[in-house]
Amino acid sequence: MHLKSANIMPKGSAKLVVILVCVFVSGFAWSWGPLGWLIPSEIFPLETRSAGFFFAVGMNMFCTFLVAQAFLTMLCHMRSGIFFFFAAWIVVMGIFAIFFLPETKGIPIDEMNERVWKKHWFWKRYYEDSDINKRSQEIQDKSEGESLE
Repeated sequence: MHLKSANIMPKGSAKLVVILVCVFVSGFAWSWGPLGWLIPSEIFPLETRSAGFFFAVGMNMFCTFLVAQAFLTMLCHMRSGIFFFFAAWIVVMGIFAIFFLPETKGIPIDEMNERVWKKHWFWKRYYEDSDINKRSQEIQDKSEGESLE
């Protein structure tokens, strides 16, 4: 697939490129695309949800800005290697998701600390037992107080 002297791509090749771009966009839209919004909505406990969303959305926008600013320069210098560069990052993201993001299906948000993060092999070191027990007791007392009313 070489460009001719007039920089015109053959019609068949152009259609193939458009189809491949559409396949990529649709694949991204149901896989990694929404995870920047889905993961923060499921993993942050109520106490830190606002700050967590702020950080997640801020980092998402900042990283998108960096990639947009650097992409053309990287493409000129790395040529096709840029696609292998981003493929390597997808592998890193997949490994991170497998090992560091626990399953949260069916777990209420107010029990996230106790049932998920406190028991995770890596993240449990960032929680003190007294803090978690104190918070879960506060939540339990609050829910009992509401049921009595």
